[in-house]
Amino acid sequence: MKDKAINNKSTDSEKPDFETAMADLEALVSKIESGDLSLEESLKEFEKGVKLSRTCQAALKDAEHRVKILSEDGEEQDFDDSSI
Repeated sequence: MKDKAINNKSTDSEKPDFETAMADLEALVSKIESGDLSLEESLKEFEKGVKLSRTCQAALKDAEHRVKILSEDGEEQDFDDSSI
């Protein structure tokens, strides 16, 4: 897997979109797993990773809510391949 650069375009007040946050999180995990960081650097990167993970979770929850609203009866439904 190619080493991805972490996207530093977003600020704390501006949350990245889901795809950007996921890419940044994957890059952070690779960086931490490389073992090249000091303990302090690893902890700082871990904190960033937690924030990115929460951003991704919130985006997924929002998407799930939007799908629920768009479904006919508003009930949660499992989507399977046979209905496509």
